[in-house]
Amino acid sequence: MMISTRGRYALRVMIDLAEHDSGGFTPMKDVAERQGLSLKYLERILPVLTKNKLVSGVHGKGGGYRLSRRPEEYTVGEILRLTEGNLAPVSCLYGDAEPCSRASECRTLKMWTDFYNMTNKYFDGITIADLMRSDNAGDYVI
Repeated sequence: MMISTRGRYALRVMIDLAEHDSGGFTPMKDVAERQGLSLKYLERILPVLTKNKLVSGVHGKGGGYRLSRRPEEYTVGEILRLTEGNLAPVSCLYGDAEPCSRASECRTLKMWTDFYNMTNKYFDGITIADLMRSDNAGDYVI
């Protein structure tokens, strides 16, 4: 499993909105500028976040985006599953996958299932508030 730029950028947007929450709406151009991200690319990510009610948006003068909930109420797992579609390490674990004819004799299925469950549990245990803590930040950008 590899997390795409879409998932990584969505996390950066969510953290940025949380850190710069002034009670109003934050223009996406401000987020793009602070994060060094393409505004065009962010405009492709935001509809997913808005449609799923992670952020709310207002168009026009004074418009922008803001979190719909408190930072403690968002998990990394929730955001990644929305933006990545699935965190399954192998295709047979995708929700809409055809049942594998070899599942009953597959010697690796339990390993992949355990890894999948471990990954989801790990990401579900981290919130946006956790990522906002400066002691978590290194000299790198996700």
